[in-house]
Amino acid sequence: MASNAFSTHLKVVIGESVIASSAATLSVMAFEVPVWAMFVGWISFFTRGLNLKQGAVNLACVLIGIILGVAAAQAVEVSTPVLGSYAISAVVFAITIIALSLARAPVFNNLLGFFLGLVAYFASHQPPSFTAFGMLALAATVGATAAFLAHSLQKRIQRATAH
Repeated sequence: MASNAFSTHLKVVIGESVIASSAATLSVMAFEVPVWAMFVGWISFFTRGLNLKQGAVNLACVLIGIILGVAAAQAVEVSTPVLGSYAISAVVFAITIIALSLARAPVFNNLLGFFLGLVAYFASHQPPSFTAFGMLALAATVGATAAFLAHSLQKRIQRATAH
């Protein structure tokens, strides 16, 4: 019994590792997006509701978070001449109010997703632009898709071994 459980675990680990490696390779070689940003999407899938529908909602919340990050960077640029070094304080206060308020939205309300998107945008060190959004959105989508495939593979392997 323990040998069977170890064998199942090993199959899952190897399968998910192949998927993660493939997603990383696809990110870098085909799409030229950062692997760390791909993993933001991967992480977002696992924040709640491990199915395709909730995975899509989680990814959408990451994309909303990226948009909030782009908007925040733009707001800092615009408000710095008026507020000086306090611009960041005012903008973070406003963006946090928006993100926390969105957590009460009817469907797209994954607070972790919003903040993963915000972190991804600021970690990218890109100027606010559609290009930055597109790069991060593509990377997160690759990661969320890979995570869905990895989770589906895990369930398939576990079902096959249970029978």
